[in-house]
Amino acid sequence: MTVVCWFRRDLRLRDNPALAWAAGEGLVVPLFVDDPAFDDAGAPRRQFLRRSLEALGAATDGALIVRRGDPRQVVPAVAEEANASVVVAAADFGPYGRERDSDVDRALSGADRELRFVGSPCAVEPGNVTKADGDPYSVFTPFSKVWRSIGWDAPIDAPDVRWRRLDSDGLPEAPEVDAELPPVGEDAALARWSEFCDVALDRYDEIRNQPGVDGTSRMSTYLRWGVVHPRQLLAELGSSKAHDTFRSELAWREFYADVLFHRPQTAWSNLQSKMDAMPIDTDRDAKERFAVWCRGETGYPIVDAGIRQLLATGWVHNRVRMILASFLVKDLHLPWWWGARFFMQHLVDGDLASNNHGWQWTAGTGTDAAPYFRIFNPIGQSKKFDPDGTYLRTWVHELAHLGEQDIHAPWESKRGVPLGYHAPMVDHAEEARGSAIAAMSRSRAVNLEPY
Repeated sequence: MTVVCWFRRDLRLRDNPALAWAAGEGLVVPLFVDDPAFDDAGAPRRQFLRRSLEALGAATDGALIVRRGDPRQVVPAVAEEANASVVVAAADFGPYGRERDSDVDRALSGADRELRFVGSPCAVEPGNVTKADGDPYSVFTPFSKVWRSIGWDAPIDAPDVRWRRLDSDGLPEAPEVDAELPPVGEDAALARWSEFCDVALDRYDEIRNQPGVDGTSRMSTYLRWGVVHPRQLLAELGSSKAHDTFRSELAWREFYADVLFHRPQTAWSNLQSKMDAMPIDTDRDAKERFAVWCRGETGYPIVDAGIRQLLATGWVHNRVRMILASFLVKDLHLPWWWGARFFMQHLVDGDLASNNHGWQWTAGTGTDAAPYFRIFNPIGQSKKFDPDGTYLRTWVHELAHLGEQDIHAPWESKRGVPLGYHAPMVDHAEEARGSAIAAMSRSRAVNLEPY
């Protein structure tokens, strides 16, 4: 028989259970739907998707078909065109994906066809990690312990597939981007993973927080699009502290997916609704301060370096993401969702669950057990994690000539702020910490006990 294999966030042939199932049933029509709902996504993500689909098309010997339109109409139409009784796909646990798939399932059922889910983007599917009473976890550490105990299957090889070809609408349109995006395709992803394993994995626990060092895997983009599956990475990890730290980072990704699965409204709303009472600035002056942050002209080198790295590459180091988020929320008192939207527009690895719940963690409105009092000092963070200023010099060229004693807080040097750079837009010691604690005390509706 003929099976339609509907690719979504699994743009690969290796370790693809849905594709393996389809290949075992007969001829396979490989389908990707160019959904107009994705048209408003950031340019880096759209461009990386287009290039990844081109690579997937080559891997399928040109058999991949791309159809433009609403999946609710496109998928049933392709199934009818191929006379396929089954459409198979990896399960999607995001808010939009679940609603979309429910509608597609109803449409297929009405035509005596089936939508079958095999596999998912996660090692452990959202909803499977629960407390003894069946309730989900809202704190990472206990979640991660159960997540590890459940475990996952070993990765599987790419199947032998008999492709069936149908007409295609061609690759999705995508705006050109100035950002230097990572190479696409499974081979490129696995080559990067191999390089990371050889160079940095065994020291990951020691160097992962240093943005001036190539100490992270850079696999987030490939995981976001399913060019690799987390199982493929987990299968190569040992029991050392460094490997265990990397395993925990993969668990964080799945924890946030699980939180969003159980609480889909928290995509753009505070997980801790009690924090809704916290004062935030949204007036005209707030928008002007946000624009300064977006341009990387805050006068704090580590903050400006992060924004400039993001704009130039579509990616930013995770430690710096937290510093950027803390500065926006705790120093500038702006809504976390402003920053989250900005990230989603510029990140090539932008993932709704990880991005937005990561922002909430730093903002103190999400899964962090020590909520609003966690404030990142941009100078202290810079000195601790980029002590020699390598990262700062890479992205803030106006400061490249400064020594490590002056580069973290150039306004404190004898010569003052270098020509062409900016004075600090706020005083961190007074504005951030003082205002945050004052705001906390003013807001009587907020429960100060740990979440």
